[in-house]
Amino acid sequence: MRILLTGSSGWLGRFLAPRLRQAGHDVVGLDVVPGEATDVTGSAAERSVVDRVFADRGIEAVIHGGALHKPDIARFAPQAFVDVNVTGTLNLLQAAVAAGHDRFVFTSTTSLMISQAIRDEEGHAAVWLDETTGPLEPRNIYGVTKLAAEGLCRLYSREHGLNCAVLRTSRFFPEDDDTIRDIHGENLKATELLYRRLTVEDAADAHVVALDKIRGFEVFVISAPTPFARSDVADLKTDAAGVIGRTFPDAPALFARRGWHLPKSIGRIYDASKAERLLGFRAGTDFAAVLGALRSGAPLPFAHDPDYVSPSTRLANG
Repeated sequence: MRILLTGSSGWLGRFLAPRLRQAGHDVVGLDVVPGEATDVTGSAAERSVVDRVFADRGIEAVIHGGALHKPDIARFAPQAFVDVNVTGTLNLLQAAVAAGHDRFVFTSTTSLMISQAIRDEEGHAAVWLDETTGPLEPRNIYGVTKLAAEGLCRLYSREHGLNCAVLRTSRFFPEDDDTIRDIHGENLKATELLYRRLTVEDAADAHVVALDKIRGFEVFVISAPTPFARSDVADLKTDAAGVIGRTFPDAPALFARRGWHLPKSIGRIYDASKAERLLGFRAGTDFAAVLGALRSGAPLPFAHDPDYVSPSTRLANG
């Protein structure tokens, strides 16, 4: 199948394109900046670009991973988010329907599930988040536009019979998070695999599986499998390190040996079990894999690159 992959020069695209090829697909990459997996330089927000790619390349299905992201809020006006994240998605959906496609995979984000109250960690227990969580109250223009794009996918699936998978991926970016103060870098990424992270490799694999198996319209949370249960939410808020230590008895010593810290409190947990039930997809890297690497001295099973620069940043910087 000939797949149009938007966002092909980005962090996900560089891993997803070769996985699609390994699965036997031809890949046509579209991005606003050049890249190894990018065949066409342009934006899905421009309908003429989309129409030309479909006409010239014989596109048979779409994986829409291109977007402006949360860090881009500091560099782009709100209208740019609407143009790229909403209009770009609409252009691709319209082109896919016109071409008679039967499948469309949209890369969304768990960020749109986080209201300001959740972000501020209000309440006395961690919040358990899955596809039934609502009402959704995105806290910024990024989340608002991604939620709107999800709505367009739902509409076009219902009205045109387009099989559409919306993948709400949790964090897989390689750079540092400058909004968190007490745990940094690799330490933060390791602990986030407990409740709100996955590797970019697993994110890419989820898209390949969804492309093959999606029927109708479905939304999936895609994240590393959490070892926690709903019954843990109160303790996770007040004594996360204690819960982790009970679940993984050698975790405190392994972390201490590396000079790392376990989180004192966890305020949210992403439940990715629906993807496992309906797609047969389960992320291969979890917190246990981190501990295994710490025990053996093997490389950590996730990427950390504080110097990574996204394509949108490169474009904004000229």
